[in-house]
Amino acid sequence: MPAREALHRLVDSLPERDLPTAARVLEALSSTADPVLRSLESAPLDDEPDDDDLDGGLTEARREALEGTLVAHEEVKREFGLR
Repeated sequence: MPAREALHRLVDSLPERDLPTAARVLEALSSTADPVLRSLESAPLDDEPDDDDLDGGLTEARREALEGTLVAHEEVKREFGLR
């Protein structure tokens, strides 16, 4: 019996209460099969500070958000004739 068919039979034989656990195990196996996803999941957290020295417009954007003077994305698209 091919492995995939054997797995289907095993899943079909599980009690309903065990299906969430089986799904989590299979999802974990699936994600570790993708080297890019595995690399992203094991990458360290970005702990660099967000300040204006690193991103020239961050302070200005925060100020505009607090003041309510931001321009909506849809408005910018209309201005440039984009959909």
